[in-house]
Formats: sequence, structure tokens, C-alpha cells
Amino acid sequence: MTITAMVRDGRIVVNAPTDLPEGTTVTLLPLDPGDWLDEADRAALHQALGQSESDVAAGRLVDAAEVLRELKSR
Repeated sequence: MTITAMVRDGRIVVNAPTDLPEGTTVTLLPLDPGDWLDEADRAALHQALGQSESDVAAGRLVDAAEVLRELKSR
């Protein structure tokens, strides 16, 4: 469900009716927040990408169709 709102005088104002029950708590996120990674997650991502790049350069690849076949057989 997407709810559109605007900020007016420092308050979030929802301009559309909703079917949510009274008292429902909603969490609002900016439309373009980036990626939500904290510094530790970002460091882990970059480490994994670097390792993946090394694997590709060294020819350590597995065909995607093979991986999918193996996963389907489980």
C-alpha cells in the first residue's frame, strides 16, 4: 500500500483516505532514501563485491542455469 503525504509546517499531512483501521501505526520512508545500509553493511557489501570481482577475474564462475537446477532439486 502506498500513502502519499506532504509536509506542512513541520507536520506530515496525509491527503487521501485509507482503509487502515483506526489507531494503525505506519512507518514512513523518504521516496528516495538511497539504500538504507549502515556503515557495517556497506563495508560488507563492498567486500563481497570485491571478492566477486576477483572470482570473475580468476574464472571461478558457476553457470546460473546449473545453480537454478540445483536449487529446484532440493
